[in-house]
Amino acid sequence: MKIITYNVNGYRSALSKGLLDWVQEAQPDVLCLQEIKAGTAALDVAGFEALGYQAYIHPAQKPGYSGVATFTKIAPQHVEYGCGTECYDQEGRVLRLDFADCAVLNVYMPSGTSSEERQAFKVEWLHFFRRYIEQIKGSVPPLIIGGDYNCCQRDIDLHNPKANQKSPGFTPEERAWFADFLADGFVDSFRHHYGDSTGHYSWWTFRAGARARNVGWRLDHLLVDQSLQPRIVNAALLPDVIHSDHCPAVVELS
Repeated sequence: MKIITYNVNGYRSALSKGLLDWVQEAQPDVLCLQEIKAGTAALDVAGFEALGYQAYIHPAQKPGYSGVATFTKIAPQHVEYGCGTECYDQEGRVLRLDFADCAVLNVYMPSGTSSEERQAFKVEWLHFFRRYIEQIKGSVPPLIIGGDYNCCQRDIDLHNPKANQKSPGFTPEERAWFADFLADGFVDSFRHHYGDSTGHYSWWTFRAGARARNVGWRLDHLLVDQSLQPRIVNAALLPDVIHSDHCPAVVELS
């Protein structure tokens, strides 16, 4: 089972840059997209359907903002749109597909970068999300949570940690949350495979040639329930795939 998560920073924009050609080459079984920016207008998914995918879409109510979509070649047994809390569901942040032996939860977490109010909203969301996952864990198959977390875990997950100790995405509170979330029973599939290797990022600002210089942050994660850890056979970031300011992250399970 090959699962890819990718913040495309606009579904239509990514399609215009060759997203479908790359998907045909990469052949994920499940593809989780974030920041589709669809609003409530219908998305053209014919290209994905032609490749054998079923499409499930949970957009934000606000046009040109947020939203998630999951494409799968494996028919899900159940699909859960949203998390049951209006302030988050209207922003299209959670979409879960349950399969026979695992569930893939696609998440787009708030960034907190636009204002102090949105950073406070993000922190509230983080604590809500942790409680939400704890509540559902016993009633759904083992979870794989893929998406743009808009958080780094450790100093090795961004290029310049010293200058960003108080920046949204790397505040002490966010780092503590991440450690606690992993301690709840999840494995960072990338670190499981790559250990403490440095220089691996999934987002680069468009400014100052950051991507070419690899001045980035690892914001996109695939966290896997500990019970699935023995099945992890590969995990990676794909920085050479360019349809967005992010790059895809992938995990493969036996």
